[in-house]
Formats: sequence, C-alpha cells, structure tokens
Amino acid sequence: MSQLMLRKKLIWIVLLVVLTGLLAACQSSTPQTSVTSNESASSPTAEATTIAPATPADSVQTAAVAGTVTKTFLFGAGTEARFYIDEVLMGQDKNVVGITSLVEGEITLDPSDPASAQISPIRIDASDFTTDSDRRNGAIQRFVLQSGQPEYQYITFEPTTITGLSASVTVGEPVEFTVTGNLTIRAITRAESFQVTVTPVSEDEITGVGTATIQRANYELTIPSVPSVANVSEEVTLEIAFVATAS
Repeated sequence: MSQLMLRKKLIWIVLLVVLTGLLAACQSSTPQTSVTSNESASSPTAEATTIAPATPADSVQTAAVAGTVTKTFLFGAGTEARFYIDEVLMGQDKNVVGITSLVEGEITLDPSDPASAQISPIRIDASDFTTDSDRRNGAIQRFVLQSGQPEYQYITFEPTTITGLSASVTVGEPVEFTVTGNLTIRAITRAESFQVTVTPVSEDEITGVGTATIQRANYELTIPSVPSVANVSEEVTLEIAFVATAS
C-alpha cells in the first residue's frame, strides 16, 4: 500500500471516531419525554388510581329533626254535658241531674308540649237536657233555660286562658288544670272557670272532666213556683265529661 493511501485511510478512521462521539453526546443530552397522567392511565403497565369513598367525617351529615306533631282531638261518643242542682221535692232533698250527649268541641294538642294546648269553643244543645221527670224537662225547656227557643237553644263556653298545664304528660296518668272563659246561657255571658282533669288514654284518645259552679241569678234562671217543690238551690254545678279522639 502506498503511503498516500495509508494516509487517507487514517483520516477516515479519525472522522468516524469523531462522528461516533458526537452522536453519543447528542443522545445523552436529549430531554426525556415525560408521561402525562392520561398516558399513565392508558398505559397497560400504569398503576390505576383509586378514589376512596368519603367517610362520615368527610361527608355532610343531615340531622333528622323530629317536627312538631300537633293533633286535633274531637269530642265524640261517650261525651256528655250535665248539670246538678239541689231541690226539696215533696219534703225530700233531691239532687237533680240533667244530661245531654249533644256536645261539640275539640282540643288541639302537641303531646311534646302540653302547655301549648288549645280548646275550641264548646257548644251544648240545652234543648236536649233530660232529667228523671218529663214534667221537669218541659219546665226547663219552656221556663228555666227557655231552650225551646232557637236563640236560647245552645249553651256555649269559649275558653280564653288555660293555667296549670304540665310541661309533660304520660299515657294513663291524669293531669289537672284550670280553664277560664266566657260562658253564655240564655244570651247572658259571664266569665267562669272550669277545673279540668284530663287523662291521655293513648296517643290518639284522651278523656276528661271539667266542672264549674255557677249562680242561677247571674243568668236569670228562674224556677217556676210549684206546690211540690219547696226549695231550689242557687248554686248549679255544670260538668262536661268528654271522650276525644284524634281526627
């Protein structure tokens, strides 16, 4: 081999070595391509990301607050209005009792808050009062109460205040309180108070008795003079015994 050809071969070898080094340097300095979250999710070898369900501490808790349960109890079967008055009949003391079942009324009550109870006006059909004597019944309708006349047919009691109600009630245990209001008899209205005892029989039934003592003269209740009746008391006891069920 001639000296000229040897020199050319050496030059090519040197050029190849230089080019190889340059290529290696370029590859080492090229930035690596990062894998995005989407690529990671789509990659078969990517680790799946699991979102854990919220724990009670993380979630918003909704408190179930019991609402006020107000019930209306209507007077029904077993309800009676009564009056009691003493007289001397044919020389014998007698306690006269008049009864009617024609009584209308209702009580609105929230069992969790008895003190908020409300009592509607109570209406009694006085023309239906019955005693143990037809003759006396007729005298009551025509002369005493004059309940045979439409304008005097009903006795009404409109409560205005209730005092002494307990803060709580228990089924089967009676509670006592006072109801004051306007009592109307023969178009004459006066304030009267009833002492009331009520017993919750169940969540949907209550029973009770309210009693008041009135003066006959205050309502101009005149007793006809008859030979067989020597004396009639001035005091009259009114009583309302009721059975009321939730509507």
